[in-house]
Amino acid sequence: MNNNKPLLPVTGLCTLVGAGPGDPELLTLKALKAIQAATALFVDDLVNPDIVAFAQPGARIVYVGKRGGCKSTPQAFIEKLMVTAAKEGDNVVRLKGGDPFIFGRGGEEIEALHAAGIKVTVINGITSGLAAMTALNVPLTHREHAHGVVFVTGHAKPGDAGTDWALLASTAARAKLTLVIYMGVAGSQQIQNELLLGLCASTPVAIIQNASLPAQRHAITTLGSLRSTIEQEGLQSPSVIVVGDVLQGLLALSTATGSQQKQA
Repeated sequence: MNNNKPLLPVTGLCTLVGAGPGDPELLTLKALKAIQAATALFVDDLVNPDIVAFAQPGARIVYVGKRGGCKSTPQAFIEKLMVTAAKEGDNVVRLKGGDPFIFGRGGEEIEALHAAGIKVTVINGITSGLAAMTALNVPLTHREHAHGVVFVTGHAKPGDAGTDWALLASTAARAKLTLVIYMGVAGSQQIQNELLLGLCASTPVAIIQNASLPAQRHAITTLGSLRSTIEQEGLQSPSVIVVGDVLQGLLALSTATGSQQKQA
């Protein structure tokens, strides 16, 4: 007697696509092909419109804005829309800024899609923390200055205590780690105060806004001046804050240039 139950047929198809930091030329070929093949796209707020333009004529495009500090489409509603579209026969693409698996809530969406019997594929994108430093020609790791890198969010889930910045700072100092902080502008004063419990005030810091885009801006400063620099330069979200000794050379150059300008 065969007690094996028949497998349920897989319904629908969905691809989570990383749109990268913004520059359309940083898309992977695989991501481009997925966008062009989609019949329904659910697009995050920070995705460059030039990337959305790669969609085929007639494709249904739904904007499901996701931006820190702003009103966003509820995550559960986004997942419901994706499941419904896939079950109706659409080739669904969930187009997300950066990489789906680095602060992109891709894990939550995969769980929801799997629970609904939807087949899911994930295509990586260049995350903004990497693109931001590359735009400055600075590595995230360096044999002399950084043995590793930590990607961390500065925006905690409501009701969550969030990152223990003091513990992270002491760990980074001992292990020579570069800290890459996403969504940290709004909470930069607290981040600065707590990081100073384990890192020197002279630790180099970069704040990069709109990484890889023509509107990119950045400031080089020290941890002790993080918040004041953000205010003075008018830097806003979306920005990445990078903390670590890999920025020593850029800080020295910035300081020297600033001194020369003052003398002139």
